[in-house]
Amino acid sequence: MLHLRLITPAGKTDDVVRLIENTVGTTHLVVLPGAARNPAGDVVMCDVAREAGDELIGSLRELDLDKSGSIAVENIDLSLSQRADKAEDEAPGEGADAVLWEHLTDATHEESTLSVTYLAFLVLATMIAACGVVLDNAILIVGAMAVGPEFGPLAGICTAIVQRHPRLALRSLIALLVGFAAAMAVTVGFTWFMDALNLFHKADLEGDRPNTAFVYAPDAFSFVVAVLAGIAGTLSLTSAKSGALVGVAISVTTVPAAANAAVALAYGDMSQTVGSTNQLLLNLMGIVLAGTLTLLLQKWLWRKPR
Repeated sequence: MLHLRLITPAGKTDDVVRLIENTVGTTHLVVLPGAARNPAGDVVMCDVAREAGDELIGSLRELDLDKSGSIAVENIDLSLSQRADKAEDEAPGEGADAVLWEHLTDATHEESTLSVTYLAFLVLATMIAACGVVLDNAILIVGAMAVGPEFGPLAGICTAIVQRHPRLALRSLIALLVGFAAAMAVTVGFTWFMDALNLFHKADLEGDRPNTAFVYAPDAFSFVVAVLAGIAGTLSLTSAKSGALVGVAISVTTVPAAANAAVALAYGDMSQTVGSTNQLLLNLMGIVLAGTLTLLLQKWLWRKPR
C-alpha cells in the first residue's frame, strides 16, 4: 500500500476527493479543511493499493496539484486493516508488478545527478579496482563493483528513453561520461603514485592474471551477463526490491574495466587499454539495451486489460 498526503487549494478539494473516491483500490480517506499553511489549503490523505497508485498520481497531476499544492507519497510497510486488504483485492493486477513511473523518474533523476558524492564513489571504486587488477585479487574487484554507483545513470538513460524525457537522458549521460572520465583520469595519477612508491609494477599488470584477465578480454558472455544484469537491475528498481541491486553491481565489469584501462594507459599498454575500453562499452550497451526493453515490456504489460 501507498500513503498519499496532499495539499490542495480549497477550490480543488472537492475534485480531488471525488477523484480518490472514484479510484478503485483507495481507502482511509481523510480531509482536513484549512489545515495547510504553506501553501495554504486543505490537507487530503488516503491509502491506495500500489497497483492503482500510478493512475491516481497521474490523475492528480492532471489537476495541476503538483503545481498549485503538493503530492507526497510514502510506502506503507505495515497496514492492519480489513479496508486496506479489500482495496488491494479490488485493485487490478499485482502490487509487486506495478510500476510507479513518477517515482521511478524522480528516483533515477536523483541517482543520475553528477554530484560530488557520486564522483567520489566512482573514483574510489575505480581506484580499489585498480589495486585489484594489479594484485590479481578477485575480492578487491568484487568490492569495487559493489561500491560503484554507475547503475543510477544507466537506469536514468533507460527511463528517459521510455518516458521520452530528454533532460533526464542528458543529465544521466553527462553523469556517466564525466564520471568515468574523471575516475579514469584520477586512477592514472593514482597508478603513477603507487608505482613511485614501488607498490604497483608494470610486470604485475602484464603477467599472468587468472583471476582478473577477463576485464580486458570481452567476449559474448560479457554482453550476455550485462543484459541479464540490466534486466535484474531494472526489475529491482521498479519493484522497490533494492537489495537485488547489490547482486547486479557485482555481476558486471564496468568499474573494473575502467580501472584496468586506466592502469594500462598509465603504463603505456595500449592493447589492454583498448580491450578494457571495449569491455566497458560492451557492458554499458548491454545494460542500457536490456533496461530499456524491460521497461517497455513492463509498460506494455501493465497497460493490457487485466
